[in-house]
Amino acid sequence: MTQVTKISTLNDLRRLAVTQSLFAPTSLNKALDRLGFVQADPIRAPARAQDLILRHRVKDYRAGQLEARYARLAVEEDFFVNYGFVSPSLYGLMHPRTAERKFTPTEHRRAADLRAFVAERGVVHPREADAHFAHGAAKNGWGGSSNATTDLLDRMHYRGMLRVAGRIKGIRLYTLPRVEHSVRDAVGADAALDQLIDVLFEKYAPLAANSMSGLLNRLRWGVPQWRGRVPAAIARAKARHPSAVIDGVRWYWPAGNAPLCDVDDRVRLLAPFDPVVWDRTRFEMLWGWAYRFEAYTPAAKRKLGYYALPVLWREHIIGWANAAVDDGRLQVQTGFVAGRAPRDKLFKAALQGEVNQLAAFLAVSSAPM
Repeated sequence: MTQVTKISTLNDLRRLAVTQSLFAPTSLNKALDRLGFVQADPIRAPARAQDLILRHRVKDYRAGQLEARYARLAVEEDFFVNYGFVSPSLYGLMHPRTAERKFTPTEHRRAADLRAFVAERGVVHPREADAHFAHGAAKNGWGGSSNATTDLLDRMHYRGMLRVAGRIKGIRLYTLPRVEHSVRDAVGADAALDQLIDVLFEKYAPLAANSMSGLLNRLRWGVPQWRGRVPAAIARAKARHPSAVIDGVRWYWPAGNAPLCDVDDRVRLLAPFDPVVWDRTRFEMLWGWAYRFEAYTPAAKRKLGYYALPVLWREHIIGWANAAVDDGRLQVQTGFVAGRAPRDKLFKAALQGEVNQLAAFLAVSSAPM
């Protein structure tokens, strides 16, 4: 493979975006630890985002394995820059978390009672807690009404007072935290923030200066207690990470980045929240077209589809695919920015190989492309 020792062109940036994120498939625990954070989403089309993200990075991964093996994995459901699954080290840097929405005296008392109830039962379903306490309704964070007990369990989880033990039919089950002592107390707030930002650099590099601050400021959800420290942490990150101005834009990437290699000939259908495509501003800068997530767009106004999967070939994202399972068979429809598929004879075979792998991941058969 050709190695590039200096990042100086948009194509170098594209290769870095792909090779930095799509490392060689490994075990589930190792992939979770390397990623640090995997964004979650409940839509299944054809599988949940967390599973679609992991299938490219975990050897022989199958849909649903993360949820099925969650209790035995070194991972926590939690907030970071979005909601998802975080490594224990990342979790320890963020907790104990001080939420901006404070408990009232009544909520403090109820939270203490709920925690004692969970300690006694071991693992608690929200319905079980509500049947015991019957707290009634409460105003939620979106201004609507929700079950007060469920809302309180959720807020206790956010603060690190409880952890998610697993799920039943998508509903979170709660238990006590695994670790009572915080890693962040040993390193200090600024050092912890620097480590959290380094995780984001490793995950979403290369970062354009005009979108980097927006990403890093999302730490207000992961560590709201340090919101005022984030601007200084961003300045430190800019100072310690290598950067270059390419086509008039300053780009940053992780310090000590390995020499850049050419991308293989595989086709990959990526999740809408995959690290390679998550930053929509970066996406358009690197690949020259606007990708949009249209699941919540009225059907008549969709241009790409309900859950369009960006099509990555080599270091280029050349189109999108919509995948669905019909009568036990995977059906995939594609669209291309150029109006047609590449004429390279390798592409058709690579696309069929990816569709076959997606079908195996879903445990269904696949139709020929």
